[in-house]
Amino acid sequence: MDEIELTVRFCETDALGHINNTSYFIYLEEARVRCFESLGLDMNTNEWSFILASTKCDFMAQGYFNDRLLVRTGVCKIGTKSFTLVHEIYKAETEELVARGNAVIVYFDFKKQQTANIPDFLRDALERNQILQPQESET
Repeated sequence: MDEIELTVRFCETDALGHINNTSYFIYLEEARVRCFESLGLDMNTNEWSFILASTKCDFMAQGYFNDRLLVRTGVCKIGTKSFTLVHEIYKAETEELVARGNAVIVYFDFKKQQTANIPDFLRDALERNQILQPQESET
């Protein structure tokens, strides 16, 4: 599982003083990019092969300006043409779970404008980083 650390900036909070819900999706995007890099993928947008098909974030606790957050990312499902990443965001000091999310990534051939099978090199890297699906949040 990959892990990055972020510090909540003032501009990422809202009038209520906590992290605005849209900011979480920026954190998840940053974690996805770092995860792709750790898998050995080139982040050159001229050679980009991914489409974000779906993303979700469940908010478990409030975060605030200047909180240090840990975003942990892992691969939980691998299909023929897509894979799913799971994200968990914790307060660094307390390990309190702040948010949990996921992202479905589709492998895509932009020249042909169609989905494509995940190539073997990527499938191997994804499988090496696969984790068990975390428990769904209780509502």
